[in-house]
Amino acid sequence: MRQLPIYLDYNATTPCDPRVVEAMMPYFTDAFGNAASRNHSFGWQAEEAVDLAREQVATLIGAGPEEIIFTSGATEACNLALKGVFETYAAKGNRAGGEAGHIITSNIEHKAVLDTCKHLEKTGADITYLEVNENGFPDLSELEAAIRPTTILIALMYANNETGTIMPIKEISAIAKKRGIIFFTDATQAVGKIRVDVNKDGIDLMSFSAHKLYGPKGVGALYIRRKNPRVKITAQIDGGGHERGIRSGTLNVPGIVGFGKACMICMNEMEDESTRIKILRNKLENNFLHSGEADLNGDKDQRLPNVTNISFKYAEGDALIRSISKNIAVSSGAACTSATPEPSHVLRALGLNDERAHSSIRFSLGRFTTEEEIDHVVKEVNDTLEELKKSRSFIQNV
Repeated sequence: MRQLPIYLDYNATTPCDPRVVEAMMPYFTDAFGNAASRNHSFGWQAEEAVDLAREQVATLIGAGPEEIIFTSGATEACNLALKGVFETYAAKGNRAGGEAGHIITSNIEHKAVLDTCKHLEKTGADITYLEVNENGFPDLSELEAAIRPTTILIALMYANNETGTIMPIKEISAIAKKRGIIFFTDATQAVGKIRVDVNKDGIDLMSFSAHKLYGPKGVGALYIRRKNPRVKITAQIDGGGHERGIRSGTLNVPGIVGFGKACMICMNEMEDESTRIKILRNKLENNFLHSGEADLNGDKDQRLPNVTNISFKYAEGDALIRSISKNIAVSSGAACTSATPEPSHVLRALGLNDERAHSSIRFSLGRFTTEEEIDHVVKEVNDTLEELKKSRSFIQNV
């Protein structure tokens, strides 16, 4: 039997898989040791659990366990990557004539990247923000043209959190490698939904988070390449030298265990799960688009299997979301900016005006979404749109 409300905001966060919760539970109570306590069995047990989880997380992305640094989430990982690289390699700018180290990113990145870049600009960094086309892709010729002798980092996301558009990662990394520049990607939305392999994709630094792939909140990771090239970054948190001195702080052992378990579930079930979710996504999407009164935002083909971002022509502002929010959980943009009345910076970058951006909804499906739920969402949204359309017509005729 269908239960309300229906959750279609999986890009904001996912529920913990019960198998993940089961794996975590012993590390809250019986196996509660500090992984840095090397003098007794409680610490050894916790350390062994962290080591296993590190291998599990690394396996999902094709990395070595020594290349995984655990953080509190993807936001911290983004900060660590950007600030850590800038502090370590800023001297490249000085050697190139006294100019600041240069970073290239895009104007559709998550705020974890954009706000960090804004902070770095205040400390002397030189940042280039690439624009994207109507489908959300940067122009790779513009990327190449933006590279300078002082460029130390290219930071472009793997998949966009609002539209699901998947970037041409291999082509971007090839450009970076050709010019000897470090390539960082925020893969928070991609890992666990599609196959991500840091070696095949040519990635040097990558952030991702457990709570986007059915693990717990409060734990994430930064992948740091160890060879070809060996990437070095400056720590941003000091105090104990945890995580090879790159990220100090007592490790969240239960969270890390859950992260590892979640990664293994994704590793084993991703293909079938993505196929099922994509079918449901397409059913939802086609029911709205066939009317001619809705438009898809972002690229139709190169995108994540679970997300669709749609502009509705008769939904003014956030009227549609307000109308359906009691029974359906959806989003008009990134979760981190949902409290602001400003239109989505991503949709604006794609060329949407304020009215169309405000009338857009992101539907993001997940592991526990059912066809019955999709049928209910289609009916409720369409019924609500009819009411909004009648109201608009009435107001215009008064």
